[in-house]
Amino acid sequence: MIGVDVGGTFTDVVAIEDGKIKTVKVSTDVRTTERGVLKGAGEIGVETAEVFNHASTHGLNAVITRRLPKIAFLTTDGHRDILDIGRTWRPVEGLMNPAWRRSYGDANRPLVPRYLRRGIRERLTADGGVLIPLDEEQARAQLAVLRRCGVEGVAICLLNAYVNDHHEERLRQLVHEELGDVPVSISSEVSPLAKEFARASTTVVDVFMRLIYDDYTKRLDAGLRDLKFTGDLNFADCAAQLVRSDVAMEHPFRIVFAGPAAGTVSSAHFGSLIGAKNLLCADVGGTSCDISIVSDGKPFVNTTFELEHDLIVNALSNEISSIGAGGGSLVTINAAGELKVGPGSAGADPGPACYGIGGTQPATTDTCLLMGIIDPEGFAGGRMKLDPELSRQAFEALDTKLSFEQRVSYAFNIGINNIAEGVTNIAIQHGVDPRDYSLVAYGAAGPMLLPAVLDLVHAAEVIVPPHPGLFSALGLVSTDLVYADSRSAYTLLTAEAAESIDKVYRSMEQRLSERLKEKDRGNVTFVRSFDGRLAGQTWETPFIAVPDGEITAEGVEQMVANFHEAYAERSGNKFEALPVQGVTYRVQAVVHAEKVEYPVLPERTEGERPEPTRTLTIRYLTDEDLPAHEYQRADLRAGDTIPGPAVIREPLSTTFLVPGQAAHVGAHGELRIRKA
Repeated sequence: MIGVDVGGTFTDVVAIEDGKIKTVKVSTDVRTTERGVLKGAGEIGVETAEVFNHASTHGLNAVITRRLPKIAFLTTDGHRDILDIGRTWRPVEGLMNPAWRRSYGDANRPLVPRYLRRGIRERLTADGGVLIPLDEEQARAQLAVLRRCGVEGVAICLLNAYVNDHHEERLRQLVHEELGDVPVSISSEVSPLAKEFARASTTVVDVFMRLIYDDYTKRLDAGLRDLKFTGDLNFADCAAQLVRSDVAMEHPFRIVFAGPAAGTVSSAHFGSLIGAKNLLCADVGGTSCDISIVSDGKPFVNTTFELEHDLIVNALSNEISSIGAGGGSLVTINAAGELKVGPGSAGADPGPACYGIGGTQPATTDTCLLMGIIDPEGFAGGRMKLDPELSRQAFEALDTKLSFEQRVSYAFNIGINNIAEGVTNIAIQHGVDPRDYSLVAYGAAGPMLLPAVLDLVHAAEVIVPPHPGLFSALGLVSTDLVYADSRSAYTLLTAEAAESIDKVYRSMEQRLSERLKEKDRGNVTFVRSFDGRLAGQTWETPFIAVPDGEITAEGVEQMVANFHEAYAERSGNKFEALPVQGVTYRVQAVVHAEKVEYPVLPERTEGERPEPTRTLTIRYLTDEDLPAHEYQRADLRAGDTIPGPAVIREPLSTTFLVPGQAAHVGAHGELRIRKA
């Protein structure tokens, strides 16, 4: 098994062969992403692999940076500004700011400019009836405008199309007749769910992902075949569940946020092995810190997620909060003369100043290099040599009256506090006490920064898993193949509704069965659920369990009972006298796959102690220089205890223990860091 996580700075590759974990880390080629993937695949040896599981932030980064192809948006006449209006929600920081504008609105950086959003004369009623027939002549006139504009793809979202798809289907035919063979996504296929804006934004993102990933997938697949790979190419979705690449390309919006989600799944899987079921997960890479939560061994999954504030995608996803705090986070001076760290990043090109490839601004990597935490000769597994003098010059060039020592010290502490704030916010949002949770540190920079965060967030401990620099990629070999489908239909859950509900589930399960390969059909489990609400409510309670087999009157009664139990668990109240309305019906076809196994680390002979390789000097952490022992993680054994301050090195990451901490080595080689 091979897993590949394509990040904005590095591409991580892991292989599981004969129970052994092999790892490779290469720089991401941001212009031709598959080159880095194929380079890593070639180095690790892809020719004997049965599966190649892939996750990427390439599409996500394209949306965030607006490096997007030109597409058009077609909707019901009079509603073309739906993509500008959004849900009209504001973040807390914008509630009292009259100048606040949403990031994707017309006043800022719209995904689809207004002149490419066209209204089509038609209208369906809420129950799917035709109020105004589709005006094909007017539609062709609008498409003629788009043809002159040279659009590369078209997103179609008509009102109430999730109930009746006839107008969208015919409009797609007209697009192909007028514009040729351009990618077209229609909301009734992409996201046949209620709530117009979420359905519209999801369809727009689907077109973008189709244009970004379609040719990429073909090049990647061809390149893997050239490397003698004969297995299955799978893509991870936003919940880090796997799906065959050809099926993923049918609705590629589901893979837009795959990379960060894989780390959450990897944390949950590893936590189950070591008996840690409540986890705050922090993936600190080169560009960002992605924070998520695992409670009672399960990642927190949402029915939607936001790419940016209020920019909704209707996809099951692990809830992840991203902040601009990573190894590449830039250290700058703002207009008020204050030192800031992030959210801007040096990325892989030009990178931090110490890379010596063009970067002139200091980054967090430069900070840790000057402090003595990072080994300039052994960075990225020895693939890169860093230049501390370039880091010094970058800090000295900052326009501030702070002394050099203060600049470095403040840069480290501000970066640490940025991460601590992000972790604390996640805990508050979920109403959990960090003292009951372990903080999992992964990503290349996570073990270097997270132990210093421990006292700020008051978590129980910091866990550094094996291979933290490629831990998200390990999540791709710790999950199952999952094919999912969903349908919206507002239905009061009564005995009379049993037949129609059963028909919905049967049709979805039949459709999913047709997607399965013959070899997978004997190893599949169908998981049903629905999103429901009390009649008259606006928002739904998701993922209510649904009985297997034929849905009868008794089955509907069980669905209602399951809803009331779930509602009471979430809200603390139960209203069994009120009728329940089903809104969205979901099915997952889960094909169980082999999971990565972590070997047990041998214990040290009684009486022996781990020996440091040398003594380092840690600067700028306190007013005085601190001596710190350096250890090689490969030399540690189960049961070892390392007191801080200390640095523990491994090929693709560095763990830094601050004074007053100690790291205990667990059975699978994990470092469990607590107060000494």
